[in-house]
Amino acid sequence: MKLASFEAIVRALTGAVVRFIVVGGIAVIAHGYGRTTRDVDLVIDLRADKIANAFNALEALGYRPRVPISAAQFADANLRARWIRDKGMKVPNFHSDAHRETPIDLFISEPFDFEDEYRSAFMQESAPGLPVRILRLESLLRMKAEAGRGQDLADIDELNLLHGRKSSYDQ
Repeated sequence: MKLASFEAIVRALTGAVVRFIVVGGIAVIAHGYGRTTRDVDLVIDLRADKIANAFNALEALGYRPRVPISAAQFADANLRARWIRDKGMKVPNFHSDAHRETPIDLFISEPFDFEDEYRSAFMQESAPGLPVRILRLESLLRMKAEAGRGQDLADIDELNLLHGRKSSYDQ
């Protein structure tokens, strides 16, 4: 992942008035665990007009979904529910030739109460004058636990250690 590409994504979405929260590896890093990440994981406001704005903003940066879906399809809550149920889809990946090293994963459902998390998100500047909302620690730990993959469990342990909490290392 390239920082300049991440900043371009934040600028584009912010400029398009898209409410979003950074989750995943970047959120882990923002909460103090210095690891690498390959992509940008985002939960966006899933209202139809905001989805259209997000797709347009990302398209302006050259981003396209790897699977053939349109903003109108993504905005259809019933269709998204079918993708989850029938295909096990959680996060379609977006790629850009201009930002090859910085793919984006957009969650197709809100893994938490978006309004609550948006209000209580941790604010950090991704560049001077460019604030970005990062999922708060408690919710990030919960998301990681629900995912349960090896990297997620390692992130939980490291974040817990950094924040003075018990980890699986304490057993």
